[in-house]
Amino acid sequence: MRLGQNFLADPNLLEAIVRDAALDPGDVALEIGAGEGALSDLVAPRVAHLHAIELDRRLAGELGAVSERHPNLSIVWGDAMRIDLGALKPAPTAVVSNLPYSIATPILLRTIAELPGVERWTVMLQREIADRLRASPGSRTYGAPSVLVQLACDVELVRTVDRAVFRPRPRVDSALVRLTRRAAAAPPPLARLVRDAFAHRRKPVAGSLELAGGPSRDAVRRALGALGQDTEVRAEALAPADFVRLAERLEIR
Repeated sequence: MRLGQNFLADPNLLEAIVRDAALDPGDVALEIGAGEGALSDLVAPRVAHLHAIELDRRLAGELGAVSERHPNLSIVWGDAMRIDLGALKPAPTAVVSNLPYSIATPILLRTIAELPGVERWTVMLQREIADRLRASPGSRTYGAPSVLVQLACDVELVRTVDRAVFRPRPRVDSALVRLTRRAAAAPPPLARLVRDAFAHRRKPVAGSLELAGGPSRDAVRRALGALGQDTEVRAEALAPADFVRLAERLEIR
C-alpha cells in the first residue's frame, strides 16, 4: 500500500465503474488518486482527455507506462488538496475516481466548488461517507457535507463493494456513488453558515452559530421564527433548502 491507498484489483469492477460513469467521447475526465493507473487505462480511451492526479511519485513507472499508451492522458503529480484544480486545461466535465479515503469528503466538496464545468461524479468511497453524503435530515449521519453536496447535486448509491476487490484489503466497507450536478456550489458565506451550524451538534442552531462567531443567538432565533421553524431547532433537523432560506433571512450572502 502506498500512502494509505487501496488499489482496485478486480478488472470486472473496474469495467463496471467505467460503464456506470456513462462517459461521453467529448468528456474531459478527472481522476484523483490514479495509483498504478488501472482505472486510467480504461477511462482514457473513452474520453477526449483525462487528467490523472497522483501524489506518490514511486508509482511513476506504472503510471508512465499507461500514459505512453494514451496521448490524451495528462499525469498531474501532487496533493489533490493543494493543486489548483481550476488551472486544469482542458477543464474537466466528469470525475471518475477511486478516491483516497482520507480526503474523499473535502476533495469532493472542492471539485463541486472549484470545477463548475463538472456535471457528474462516479467515485469509490468509504461506505460510511457514501451514507453521509446521501443522508436525510434527522438521521445520525446527516451533517454539513450532506447539506453542501445535496445543495449542488443529486446523490445516488450505485453499488456496494466487497473489501476483497482491493489490494491491500481495507478495514472498511466501500461503495460506488454517483453525483449529478443540478446547481452551482453553495457560495462561501452559505457554506460557512452550514458548517458553523453543525459545529456544536448538541446545541440549537442559534447557539452553534453564535459560538462560531456568526450572527447573534437572538438574530438567528428571530430568523428561524420568521421562517416558521422552531427557534431551538438543531442543525440536523433542517433540510438543505432551509439553510438557504435562513441565510437569506439573515442577509448572509
